[in-house]
Amino acid sequence: MQRPRFELPEALVMEILSKLPVKSLTRFNCVCKYWCSSFQTPHFISEHHHYNLKNNHLNLLLRRYDGNTLQPYFSQLSNKKGKKKEVKQNIHLPFFKNTTPYVYGACHGLLCLHDPLEDKAAIWNPSTREFKILPPSSIQRPPYFSPFEETYLTLDDVYFNDAAIGFDSKTDDYKIIRFVVLTFVNSEEVYSHPHFLYQVELYSLRSNSWKEIPSPDYTPSETILGNTEPTLGNNYVDGICYWKTKTDAYLDFRRLILSFDMGNEKFSILPIPEFVESFLEYHVDLLVFNGSLGAIIYPSERIDMSFDLWVTSEGVWTKQFNIKSISGVVRPLGFGKNGDLFLIDKNDEVLLFDASTQELKKLEINTYLDHFRFSISLHAYFESLVRINGIQEVEKYVIRQSTRTESNEY
Repeated sequence: MQRPRFELPEALVMEILSKLPVKSLTRFNCVCKYWCSSFQTPHFISEHHHYNLKNNHLNLLLRRYDGNTLQPYFSQLSNKKGKKKEVKQNIHLPFFKNTTPYVYGACHGLLCLHDPLEDKAAIWNPSTREFKILPPSSIQRPPYFSPFEETYLTLDDVYFNDAAIGFDSKTDDYKIIRFVVLTFVNSEEVYSHPHFLYQVELYSLRSNSWKEIPSPDYTPSETILGNTEPTLGNNYVDGICYWKTKTDAYLDFRRLILSFDMGNEKFSILPIPEFVESFLEYHVDLLVFNGSLGAIIYPSERIDMSFDLWVTSEGVWTKQFNIKSISGVVRPLGFGKNGDLFLIDKNDEVLLFDASTQELKKLEINTYLDHFRFSISLHAYFESLVRINGIQEVEKYVIRQSTRTESNEY
């Protein structure tokens, strides 16, 4: 006797599939046309992303720089604990050949990559391996008239100082904001005193174009030995981007927080938390922690480092935890799952402070080629199926598969 055929309702099938990793869903695209089209619907993409958020399925990328070949690349780290895992793979993005792109993000699993010295930017979805090169800016940068010198100055340099990627829920649009520093000089003088002007440019994925927006009175001051990228990788929370800034007024040097709302495209200024001590003695890095804006504070110079993490909710700052006396650590890289803190020491070794056991572990990630300590950065993101109308990476850009000497326990 033939058994009756049992079929699951399509809604239940889609709910089950929405809990699978992107790699599996990519393979299932060939099962049937219905599945393939369903995976691209806004509802399925949203359900899939929110499931990863709810279950904290965090993914980690370590941006690195090969000091011998001058080639930037990204190491994708394992995200499973309790078992020794190798670095999954090392990826080189060809658009940024022989340059070190700064990484800004993540927003809904998307990362913004930008070369600060050139008008080269891209959006990257590391889950789907989709890569979109952004068009160059068409914004005019005319000569500047200097009242002091009573002449027009020539544009000498353009520097893209800082950036962020975010989502505008009102228009269902992904946007990138970047700060542009323009340097003008008197071309008729040998030793001309430079004059700096600032612009702010906003990119829309929907229109695939840049536009200029009014520049605020303050500009980001995310600096660490001349590196102007956010040191902990992410500064976007619920439609708003954040940066450190400061006043430059005489006898009124204060730290502040600059924010930008992707929806109304307006800037705001927030006070830095009062718990921060002397700005000369402590670093303050903004970051995203468990979906909220946080600040990690650590001394500028000390043999044994300590770290305080504060998180804000509706304008109220609350101290989450304190890590005391970690010897040999240079700076934090960022947080992984469950509050685990990644650090880098004076030997360029990547360490993990386990928040649950209060233990410090050496991850044994091979860093012998990373001769530029401050080019190493950690970037966390949740898997996403968001399409960006870009091109697909090809396997030849996976430049070096992991070996047994490159391993970690995270």
